[in-house]
Parts: sequence; C-alpha cells; structure tokens
Amino acid sequence: MAQLSGVPVLILKEGTDRKRGKDAQKNNISAAKAVSESVKTTLGPKGMDKMIVDSLGDVTITNDGKTILDTIDVEHPAAKMIVEVAKTQDEKVGDGTTTSVILAGELLNLAQELMEQQVHPTIIFRGYRKALVKSKEILQKLANQISIDDIDSLKKVAETSMNSKLISSAKSHFANIVVKSVSQIKEKRGMNVFIDLDQLQIIKKEGKSLLDTEIINGMIVDKEIINPMMPKLLKNAKIALINSALEVEKTEFDAEIKIQTPDQINKFLAEETNMLNKRVIKLKEIGANVVFCQKGIDDKAQNFLAKENIVAVRRVKKSDMEKLARATNAKILNNIFEITSEDLGYAGKVEEKKIGNDNMIFISECASPKTVSILIRAGIEHVVDEAERMIHDALSVVKATIEVPYILPGGGATEIELAKRLKTYARTIGGREQLAIEVYANALEIIPKTLAENAGFNPIDLIVELRSKHEFEEGSSFGINIDLGKPDDMIKLGVIEPLAVLTQAILSATEVATMILKIDDVIAASRLSKGGE
Repeated sequence: MAQLSGVPVLILKEGTDRKRGKDAQKNNISAAKAVSESVKTTLGPKGMDKMIVDSLGDVTITNDGKTILDTIDVEHPAAKMIVEVAKTQDEKVGDGTTTSVILAGELLNLAQELMEQQVHPTIIFRGYRKALVKSKEILQKLANQISIDDIDSLKKVAETSMNSKLISSAKSHFANIVVKSVSQIKEKRGMNVFIDLDQLQIIKKEGKSLLDTEIINGMIVDKEIINPMMPKLLKNAKIALINSALEVEKTEFDAEIKIQTPDQINKFLAEETNMLNKRVIKLKEIGANVVFCQKGIDDKAQNFLAKENIVAVRRVKKSDMEKLARATNAKILNNIFEITSEDLGYAGKVEEKKIGNDNMIFISECASPKTVSILIRAGIEHVVDEAERMIHDALSVVKATIEVPYILPGGGATEIELAKRLKTYARTIGGREQLAIEVYANALEIIPKTLAENAGFNPIDLIVELRSKHEFEEGSSFGINIDLGKPDDMIKLGVIEPLAVLTQAILSATEVATMILKIDDVIAASRLSKGGE
C-alpha cells in the first residue's frame, strides 16, 4: 500500500502477505535454523536416527541428511532453500549433506547476532564471501595428495563416510566392495580419470545378512529363464538383444480372413507357427544361445527356443538392456532377421540362481570388464534400503577422491584448523568485515561441537582441548576421538575425508546463507481457496 495525497493506493492484490526488513530476515533465518536443527542430531558415528512416516504410512528409518530432508514435507520457502543445499551436495559429491545443512544453519544463526549489533547484512555478505575464498585456499594447503591407486587410503575414505550410518558394523566389508567396484570401472582419458557410477548396478534382496553382500563381475537381471526345459547354466554365451516381441504380430489395421474349410484353418495356424520357427532358426544360424527380449515371447516360440537349447528371458527393462549391451558388447536390434553374428555379445557364463524368494540371472565374465554389480543382502527391508544409501555415499566419496586425489583429516580436525587460520586472516582485514569473517570461523566449529554433543561429551571442554592442540603445527590433524572423548590424531586413526566433500559443503552452505541474508522483503501471494473460488 502506498500513500497518494493522503489516500491509500493498493499496489498488491488483496490477501497478499508481506514481511519486510528485520521481520522478513528473522522469519527466514528461523525457518532455515529449524531445518538445520532437524538433522543436527544425526551427525557423526554416534548420531541418532530418524523415523519418518509418510502420508501413506510408509516408514523410513535413516540418519542420512538428504533422505531425511527429501522425505519430510517442507513448506517455508527459506527452508526449501536449505533442502536444496542437501540435494546439491548429494549430486556434486554424494556425501557431506548433513555437514552442509548444519553449517548453513549456524552461519545464519551467528549472522543474526551480528545484525542485532547493527551490522548491515551486506557487510556480513561481503565478509562471508571473503572467508569462503580464503577457506578454499587454506583447505588446498591443508590437504594431502594421494595416489589414485592407494587402495588403503580409498578404503579409509569409504569407511569414514559409512561411520555415521545406521549399519556401520559392516563398514569394512562394504568398503572393500566399494573400492573394488570403483577401481574396476575407472577409465583414464588423457590426464584425467573418469568414473561413471551408472555403470555400477545395485540390486537389493532381503534375506541373509549384510556380510553376504557381494560384488559380481558382470550383470544381474532380476528375471528368470522363461521355460523349465532351457538350461539353467550356460558357458561361452553368445547373447542376442532384441527389442521386438517373439510373438505372432497383429496387423496394423483391422482385417478379415474368410476361412471356408477346416484345412484352411490348419494352414493358417501352421503358417503362424512357421513364422515363429523361422525366427528361432535365424537365431540358431547366427550362433546365438542366449536371448534377452525387451518385449514378450509366446509359448510356441518358447518351445522352439527350448528345443534348440537357447536360453531366453523376456520383458527385460530398457535400462537393463542398455547395461547388457555395454557389458557384453552386443547391439540392441528390432528385427531378428537383420541380426548378424557380429551383433551378438559375449559372456563367459550365464546362470540362473535363487536369491531369497526370487530367481535371478547372473551374467558374468563379460566381454567388458568395466561392468560391475553389487548384490545387497540384509534381513529386513529397512536395513536393505539403508545399506543402499550407505553404499551410494561410499561410492560417491571414493569417486570424488579418485577424481580429486586430496584428503583431509576428519573428526572435526579440519574445521578447527580452518577456523584458527581464518581468525588470523580476519585481523588483516579490519573494519566490520573482520567481525563477519570471525563469525564465519566460529560457525565452522559447530561441526566438532555437534560431533561431541552427539557422542555424549561436553563440547566446550573438547573444543578448548582441540584449540590448544591446534596451536602447534603437529596438532593440525587432531580431531575428536568419538570413543574416548578426547583429541586424537585423525590421520593415525584412519578418519579421513576427501577435499572435494568439505570444499563443496562449505561452498553450498555459504551460498545459501548469503542468499537468505540478502532477502529483506517476502511477498507471498494469497492462496487459492478450495474449488478455485
């Protein structure tokens, strides 16, 4: 509403809600802090888990930050921005989602305290941006370079990412699987290493224990061989991938066939059978002994294939067909009569196995050694799902470490060292921006504080001890020993994390915090009433 010669002039539509100035800033910061607090207790090896029940009654038990924020229904626009931080972190590096959200919440919390001391948000924004640039520079100096073939370091990185998960008891077994999988699919392209995690197939099956999770050098198709007369184990498989049905095709338009004698019926049926038989003969002639079909295979075709000892699988998912093509070097073709022996793929072994209550087909010793599958086993569905999330995080951090081969000590050690160096840097800046940089440094200490709190220790005592250790250069890798509740050398304990994960977490948190700080006016349109009235 504006004033014109003392008469109010309506600018916004009636019913529009508007918050300005400090009210808008406080409202946004409070919403962001609420989201941050919701995941704070899940951080670290001693973090708690969340049980989330959706509108359909489905239950999810997890302590994975992204999963929690994806599952809960967030309404406030500023809170949604914090949720986007977790998604960005997960897409970029796959881990550190909880860290980035907690850090964003603390940056906003301390910025609010500065604003109450009459420090303008633009000053805080500038200070935070300078602190971010300096943080990247410091992290690069603190990081230690490793070889991309250093299996021990990669396993430690994988185990550290799984420490905080619900099923960390199996972390050593899973770390071995993850490092083997990523090492197998990595490709060197010039000076760079490229890893496509889409080449990894993850299959979940209930039954047995987490330690029965295994890596398969090849592919798993969650289907069964269609005819009991077909062999269940076949070696030296020549594989045909077909994107058309092995069935009698109907005409594209309606047609009538006038049959006047019983002989004509028999001839018609015989011709249908002959059409199917010709296709099977064609497959036999080119040497195919395994057929994966994306569409249907009717009973007659099944019998013909079984007689020729050709293994057949029908209604295979498109994504599985594409992975099979990559694994076996086969071509996916629509017309059987166009297939040649050169279009066939190869696998050393194709075998049907019973996993849990289902039959599955294992294609191993493939033509392309870059194809790997991970079969996750666990007793109940919730544990299987959490194991999948754990493997996703571990795969992502190992990938990030190989692509950017630098590591940092975990357990809050890097955050404490970074905070110390930022405070020294702040003194060289001066003015009110110095306050913002010091606040930024204090915000970084929320990570070790939260780790200590979640483990049941006094965070103030531990932070004081850590700071004293970090006064000396040889103490820069000291973080919190979660089991003993005292400072310890994280490198010696094997608690390490990729440079890429922490860098991205700080970047994401700073970006969203500064964006929310610069909002001083929230204009929300009136909601439509039910029925569109």
